[in-house]
Amino acid sequence: MKIDFTSIMVDDQDMAEKYYTEKLGFIIKFDVLVGEFRWITLVSPEAPEGVQLVLEPNNNPVGKAFQQGIYEQGIPATAFTVDDVQQEYDRLTALGVRFTTEPKTEEWGCMAVLDDTVGNLIQIQQVAV
Repeated sequence: MKIDFTSIMVDDQDMAEKYYTEKLGFIIKFDVLVGEFRWITLVSPEAPEGVQLVLEPNNNPVGKAFQQGIYEQGIPATAFTVDDVQQEYDRLTALGVRFTTEPKTEEWGCMAVLDDTVGNLIQIQQVAV
């Protein structure tokens, strides 16, 4: 068994697609119209055949409540691993990305948390080897 897709709810699919591709650097794998919404999946350019991130439209009240709840509690919706948190923080900050937590070292590695502008906090992390 393996993971092919993982989802993140977004307030606006168009804004999310632009943010995740232009700011975070992901590439579009699929973008298919499905009724009034789109099936948008993204992959890392470092792993184009890897796990796909689905930008799920947030039109379900239960999902919206969950998304808002974890955001308000400061809990990241997901985490992305990077080679160097400080370097990625500097790159993203220069692109106008807003961080809610600056890079900090933990026992397990280093992390920072950004606001994706479409309803989520996202952790970037560098795990100590």
